[in-house]
Amino acid sequence: MIDGTPVIDFHGHVGRWDRYGMVDDPTLLLHAMDRAGVDVACVFNIFHPDGTTANDLTAHYVARYPDRFVGFAYVSPLMPQGMMTELARAMDELHLRAIKLYPPYTPWSLHEPPWRPIYEFANQRSRTIIFHTGPEPTALPQWIGEIAGDYPNANFVAGHAGNTPLERAQAIAVARAHPNVYLETCSTFRTPGVLEQLVAEAGADRVLFGSDQPLMDPRPQLGKIITAAISDDAKRQIIGLNAQRLLGMTNQNAII
Repeated sequence: MIDGTPVIDFHGHVGRWDRYGMVDDPTLLLHAMDRAGVDVACVFNIFHPDGTTANDLTAHYVARYPDRFVGFAYVSPLMPQGMMTELARAMDELHLRAIKLYPPYTPWSLHEPPWRPIYEFANQRSRTIIFHTGPEPTALPQWIGEIAGDYPNANFVAGHAGNTPLERAQAIAVARAHPNVYLETCSTFRTPGVLEQLVAEAGADRVLFGSDQPLMDPRPQLGKIITAAISDDAKRQIIGLNAQRLLGMTNQNAII
């Protein structure tokens, strides 16, 4: 905790990604979390479009350290048969708490019809969806603006807050237009002043700390929030309080 506020990382990966040297070892992730001061990491596996394989691996990962990890479900419209059944299983049997979607792995922009059943599911259950967003045509933050108003009971998180300046401006505009849209902070493309921009233009209550670990070191990803020229109250919201609210966490890592 920092100043009594839990530090909740909203963006972490389960699985191997050999191209980037990413290994699948929760003990190493815990070591990095402890060194950075992260209390809880939200994790997901995006490498199996059937969903079942990815979600089982995530649940197994979380089960090893249930007080430190929160699992998110993954499905893909590349394999639509059974997609909704798998989402229900992931929530009801595996107790995964939110949904991760990765549009760059598909030919469909995130506002197109193949994604819509997932949004309806989240809307019916008042769940949160985090997307990869960035300059990829299928993952532009502007597409979230095409769906957010249709599903007011769901929350939508623009992972990386769009990543690059043009797409970041899109993400901010969508968050300003829709109260159920949030911006998550992890990126390799940050320049000084980005955190200040997100807070000034979208509001501290709409920003979530994420690190992208183990692909990225959580220390600089958290450090850029701690050292930002924003208020202490804004920092508390970003590093943990907003995530607590979205995930239904009553305190550091107790799940309702």
